Amino acid sequence: MDVVINDIITTRIPKGVIHAQASFNNTIVTVTDVWGQVISWSSAGTCGFKGTRKGTPFAAQTAAGNAIRVVIDQGRQRAEIMIKCPGLGRDATLRTIRRS
Repeated sequence: MDVVINDIITTRIPKGVIHAQASFNNTIVTVTDVWGQVISWSSAGTCGFKGTRKGTPFAAQTAAGNAIRVVIDQGRQRAEIMIKCPGLGRDATLRTIRRS
């Protein structure tokens, strides 16, 4: 099913993959479809955090929420989660994904 939003046609795909990379300096969350094409992404830096605040759990939570909000509006229902991180934002990112 196609949806028209602001004269842009978007295709609803029910499943996707969420990639979370949380280092000690930044957190990047990317949402792709099952073929690997990026649908949405966000990082702590694009959410307005600078310096050492980019590595905090709250910055990771904000980045995950921003990336996921776009795909939920498109009708995404299920997602596989791939986490690659030693950082502090790992748990905060997982909690945000679970709530969404």
